[in-house]
Amino acid sequence: MGDARRVEQISGDLLAVNQGTLYPVLLKMEQEGSITSEWGASENNRKARFYELTSDGKKRLEDATREWETSAAIMARFMILKAEE
Repeated sequence: MGDARRVEQISGDLLAVNQGTLYPVLLKMEQEGSITSEWGASENNRKARFYELTSDGKKRLEDATREWETSAAIMARFMILKAEE
C-alpha cells in the first residue's frame, strides 16, 4: 500500500492525499530534520521507504498540536456565541 493510500486509510478516508504533494512535503521535512527515512522491504517484500519522526520532529508536532488546540478552542467560543444569538 502506498504512503498516500495509508494516510487516507488512517483518516477513515476523510483525507484525500495527492502523491504529487506528499513526497515533496516528506522531502522538505527530512531536509528540515523533522523526519528520517530509510529503504527497506514492505509487508509484501517490495522495496519501500520508511519514515520516522526525529526528536525535533516530535517537538514540532507537539508545538503544532498545542497551537491547533488553542485555535480550535477559540473557534469553538465563537461558534457558541453565534449559536446563542
